[in-house]
Amino acid sequence: MKSNVSGLFEILILVSINFQTKSMKLVKRILLLLILIIGVVVYLNFPKLNIISGYAAKNMASGVFVANRTAASLAENDNNVPLIELAETEVDVKQKWASASVYGLMNRKALYREGLGTVLVNDDYDESKSITSPVRNQLTDTIPYPYGQASPKDSTFSEIDTQQLDKAIATAFGNPEVQKTRTLLILYKGHLLVEKYADGFTKDTRILGWSMTKSVLATCFGILEHQGKLEMEWPAPITEWKKDDRKEITLNHLLRMQSGLEWDEDYSKISDVTRMLFLDSDMSRPQKEKALIAKPTEIWNYSSGTTNLLSGILRQQFRSHQEYLDFPYATFIDKIGMYSMVLEADIVGNYVGSSYAWASTRDWARFGQLYLDKGKWNGEQIFDSKWVNYITKPTQHSDGTYGAHFWLNANGKYPDVPRDLFSCNGYQGQYVFVIPSKDLVVVRTGLAENPEFDVNKFLSEVVKSVQ
Repeated sequence: MKSNVSGLFEILILVSINFQTKSMKLVKRILLLLILIIGVVVYLNFPKLNIISGYAAKNMASGVFVANRTAASLAENDNNVPLIELAETEVDVKQKWASASVYGLMNRKALYREGLGTVLVNDDYDESKSITSPVRNQLTDTIPYPYGQASPKDSTFSEIDTQQLDKAIATAFGNPEVQKTRTLLILYKGHLLVEKYADGFTKDTRILGWSMTKSVLATCFGILEHQGKLEMEWPAPITEWKKDDRKEITLNHLLRMQSGLEWDEDYSKISDVTRMLFLDSDMSRPQKEKALIAKPTEIWNYSSGTTNLLSGILRQQFRSHQEYLDFPYATFIDKIGMYSMVLEADIVGNYVGSSYAWASTRDWARFGQLYLDKGKWNGEQIFDSKWVNYITKPTQHSDGTYGAHFWLNANGKYPDVPRDLFSCNGYQGQYVFVIPSKDLVVVRTGLAENPEFDVNKFLSEVVKSVQ
């Protein structure tokens, strides 16, 4: 009996050892497979690592040092998107920089520069070089918001259906995991009608406009035209183009994105736009160096490179870098009280007009009100009223969706919204909508756009509230 028990015990030990051996082999195989999978993922995405870590570092630095948000909130929300979430970030509050890398690879660093926001640095960046910053002119007044810095008036309008308006607000903030609305503000006839903020955001929180910045940059050209210093039909002042067919490209062609120049605006891969935003020192150059793929006006091709080329052209209009930096602030940004706005610049000091303007929701609304009022602000004509007609004229081949650095509803992209709507649109659903027929300016910011955030449904409900 004892021998049987002993034999059985030995068998159990052998089975256990065999099982453990097989288990260890299985674990090793699983680990090896995981390593291979990670290796394949890294190999396939290695060219993107520079972009991933660059985006993460830049977004983190600007979020902390321009928007005054916490690194934890930015990591959990803004940088928690496919691929970007792979990056690990570090922030130095004292030295004012943020860095990011992916599995320890492709470390990128973004530095804060007073008055110019943050910039991704590379081997071209010289930290010892003095930095020129824009001069700001911030005044106090007793004029109610939006035309001044005082508190907005308590205004009621008999023609506003408040229940319907509440429904629109609920639509904007409903299902926060999908809609991801952060801020909402509505002006009606120059009065604050609605203002609502998600947790962590206030009336003073700066919001990155992304491509809404394009409309800000374009406004500078409207002001120069109003001052009689240039005309939209002038040939673009690019020396390199004078010897070939690109000499036919005008400022108008550039503002309407119909220059015919080659450009790849694809953010899902290494492309013209991602190389420009996350690798180039001088962002005014990439579009300048592109060849024609069509004659001007033959095609419409949305291009952030075109806007940054225009920023470089804007710089050429001034005798000094200081004058260029001061111009947007002195002529309209500070003049209409958009004191929170910060235009970020590239390494060589060009405003990144395609993407990097920050401002509070209230100040983005001021910008919309300036356009609703056709350029007149507290009695002063900032730009000619005809400029609004110009930027809202549909550009050929855009299917009525684009004017001159502003988006349009001319062909009913939003079918239940007035056709005279025009807007500034930015990545992840940043919007300044201007609806002249309803005397409305609507600002919505967040982390989702169509179809997750149904623009047509939201705006139609806002419009229905105006009887």
